[in-house]
Amino acid sequence: MENVKRIQICNVPVDALTMEQTVKLIDHSIEKKERLHHVVVNAAKLVNAQKDLELRASIIDCDIINADGQSIVWAARFLKEDLPERVAGIDLMENLVALSARKRYKIFFLGAKEEIVARVVQKYSKSYGGDIVAGYRNGYFKKEEEEEIAHQIRDSGADILFVAISSPKKEIFLNKYKDLMQVPFIMGVGGSFDVVSGKIRRAPLWMQNIGLEWFFRTMQEPGRMWKRYLTTNLAFVKMLFAERMRLNSRA
Repeated sequence: MENVKRIQICNVPVDALTMEQTVKLIDHSIEKKERLHHVVVNAAKLVNAQKDLELRASIIDCDIINADGQSIVWAARFLKEDLPERVAGIDLMENLVALSARKRYKIFFLGAKEEIVARVVQKYSKSYGGDIVAGYRNGYFKKEEEEEIAHQIRDSGADILFVAISSPKKEIFLNKYKDLMQVPFIMGVGGSFDVVSGKIRRAPLWMQNIGLEWFFRTMQEPGRMWKRYLTTNLAFVKMLFAERMRLNSRA
């Protein structure tokens, strides 16, 4: 994309875009029927991308790379780069659902358990009308079913595809099948369906603003989340300091 500044954080690119700029780029792409692949990066994904080369490649191949977590914005400043704001995946998704209602775009929802994705579709249909829904499917499928699902999405006539599957599976799936699916705009939305459905609560705004969403998430599912966040957060901080020292030595 022209005129979009792309910075590097520990060998992973991130676009210096606001929410408003991001939505405008996506809207333009859908109107022109040009395909756009979007991804967000947070601390965990940035850490994992250092060793998972397939994940890193799937990020680099995206057309828009937004900073999902406040920690990424802080990391950019620590490395003397500039990101205007975070563009959280769930907030972008909500904005695009509202945009779809105004512009009559159709959305395919892929991911989560059957009852969760059905609840998401029901909620958005109630708020915006059922015409925004191109189709939906749960995220529990075998590798040999992937191509069939990609055909289903293509045949739905969707303008937007949201994929709520864990990393790195969703990034790899989207990168592998985006040409086959032929959807103008595709993005992974992680656990956003769980939040929209009401299965889990999102952190209060004040916690989001000080980068503590991960802590709020851990408190809701401590047995499953504490080790993941502790490991990746520590690795993220260590990696940033090493990068800062490397940059200083080159100055």
